[in-house]
Amino acid sequence: MQTWVIKLGGAVLNTEDAAKALFEALASQTQAQFVIVHGGGALVDSWLKEAGFASAKHQGLRISPKEQMPYIVGALAGCANKQLMSQAIVAGHKPVGLSLYEAGIISSQKLKALGQVGQCDGGVQSVIPQLLKLGRLPLVSSIGFGEDGLWYNVNADEAAAAIAKELNAEIIFMTDVEAVLDANKQPLHQLDTNQINTLIAEGVILGGMEVKVKTSLLAAQHLRRGVYISSWQKPENLVALLAGEHVGTKITP
Repeated sequence: MQTWVIKLGGAVLNTEDAAKALFEALASQTQAQFVIVHGGGALVDSWLKEAGFASAKHQGLRISPKEQMPYIVGALAGCANKQLMSQAIVAGHKPVGLSLYEAGIISSQKLKALGQVGQCDGGVQSVIPQLLKLGRLPLVSSIGFGEDGLWYNVNADEAAAAIAKELNAEIIFMTDVEAVLDANKQPLHQLDTNQINTLIAEGVILGGMEVKVKTSLLAAQHLRRGVYISSWQKPENLVALLAGEHVGTKITP
């Protein structure tokens, strides 16, 4: 049975019943098994603001000082993860909430200037294959642990790509736009390495989308096949992608 890693943008939590609709779409798919990897940036912003912290990003990555990590971990591995669990249960799934460590990923500091922003390194044994055999739905937050036991805030796109590589799974990046857009805000149906580098150099792809596209390209290179960026706002897109149709932007090596 084919395994699919589906990365959900945190904005899905801000739209009433959006996650439930996606989980219902997955429940209709009996010939595949799924792993969900999620972020929760808007929720983190809200929690940090209420705690009196300023949020800052560098090249699409959230700067994560140690003193902010309890709030970031609480928002992502706690609240966002359990909100998704609630929606998955209502849609008929049997979800299990995980961090990256249980999913087989060890994290380490990406750049000192970014604080506790992590990258995905060597793995430990993942519990995901066993959970899938039991018919459970893994819901993985992008909070990682290092061999030093420290918490790390890992970009959820990078986390999803690392898990897909470990599982040799197909991957779909579900975001809040229909596709990657060109300079005229028109959807791009397919992008390869050269096109991506050009659009980044021209400033057309930037910020969070730059991280997403670069990560998608790395995933496509590791998996040696195309990966998709599409919208969570239309659950039918997900069903179409699982059926092999071309929806959104296909990233190829």
